[in-house]
Amino acid sequence: MLDLRRLNGPWGGALALAAALFCTAAANAQANAQANAQAGTTHAAVLLHSAGHGPMRAQRGHAARKRGSAHRIVHRRIVHRRIVHRRIVHRRIVRRRIVHRRKILPHVVHRRAVQRAGNAPRALVRAAPVHLSASAALVHRAAAQPAAVGAAGAAPRLLASEALRQHVGDPVALRSGSALVIDAGTGRVLLSKDSGAVRPIASLTKLMTAAVTLDAHLPMQQPITITDDDIDTLKWSHSRLRPGVTLSREELLKLALMSSENRAAHALARTYPGGTAAFVAAMNAKARALGMRHTHYVDPTGLSPHNESSARDLARLARDVRRYALIRAFSTHPQSLVDVGRRELQFRNTDHLVFNREWDIVLQKTGYINEAGHCLVLNTVVQGRNVIVVLLDAWGRYAHFADAERIRYWMRHSGRTLLSRLDTPAGAFPD
Repeated sequence: MLDLRRLNGPWGGALALAAALFCTAAANAQANAQANAQAGTTHAAVLLHSAGHGPMRAQRGHAARKRGSAHRIVHRRIVHRRIVHRRIVHRRIVRRRIVHRRKILPHVVHRRAVQRAGNAPRALVRAAPVHLSASAALVHRAAAQPAAVGAAGAAPRLLASEALRQHVGDPVALRSGSALVIDAGTGRVLLSKDSGAVRPIASLTKLMTAAVTLDAHLPMQQPITITDDDIDTLKWSHSRLRPGVTLSREELLKLALMSSENRAAHALARTYPGGTAAFVAAMNAKARALGMRHTHYVDPTGLSPHNESSARDLARLARDVRRYALIRAFSTHPQSLVDVGRRELQFRNTDHLVFNREWDIVLQKTGYINEAGHCLVLNTVVQGRNVIVVLLDAWGRYAHFADAERIRYWMRHSGRTLLSRLDTPAGAFPD
């Protein structure tokens, strides 16, 4: 290495000083580079140790830390939404299952009662509906005595099933509380289910209202005006016949039978000789004359739950009123256009079966209030046989129509003519 201090002259000293400064700067730069390299290696090692996911995570450490909180928030929101959605779906499924079980409960009870009658008679008595408790007790006794069967070795299950069909009298699993089907010509009972029970009859009352009106032989073209007295203040039922509307007695009778118009029925009773009180008295007098011993009327519309009767009594009434041509025509009229002054109103029949071409209906009347449930009286022809069907206390908007369809199907396909051995013999009307 050249020793610059040995150079002579002023330039030798300057060169020596510059060389010393240069060597010092180079040594400092090298030392700083080594220190920075060591510090960088240590920082990278710390990042790798803390992350544990390789060198890629170390390179984007700061960006990853910024996105970490946002990622956790989004994850929480998604999980929360999924939990809420699952809870809603679970509640809907539970609610549907409960409603479905309520709807099919009578059928399930009936089938289980038939299936378990031979092996568990006590369970049969408990499972039977309340209004069939007496018949279920008969089934219990029949199932407890298998020796009473005609053929030796007959299965107890078949015995109890047959006893259930014979004594319960409801082989078609009707939804109605009371039911009666009779031959309109002979009075022979084809089906009977608690037909003697006295129940509210709702607008089936209007069949008697129409009969009393026609028995009075009043002028059918006489105009009658709807007044405030005809407004229902018991149930506050809706009516499109406003006070001041004037119609003939014949039109009011048609609306009362076809569309079950309460104001029309009340106007017919109000304009009866002697007023409404005399009209109701005439209704009860006619019921006694027909042998309707369990029937009582308090108003001409059926809105009162105190209008009561039984399926047997209503079958007697249907057999009598079907001889009135106007009652047959008006009760089965599908729809009618009525002039109420400034405009015309379209009224439809309340019986949906009238619009079904598969039915041959001679006479009908529907009824409903909360206390009575859905009620139906039919005079129809099935398989060439004129029958009267009475259904009371059916719960469900279309339950009475469905029961009528079940009865018609049974009569077409069962091949049997007598359903219950507890009913009256052929040719005799039930008392």
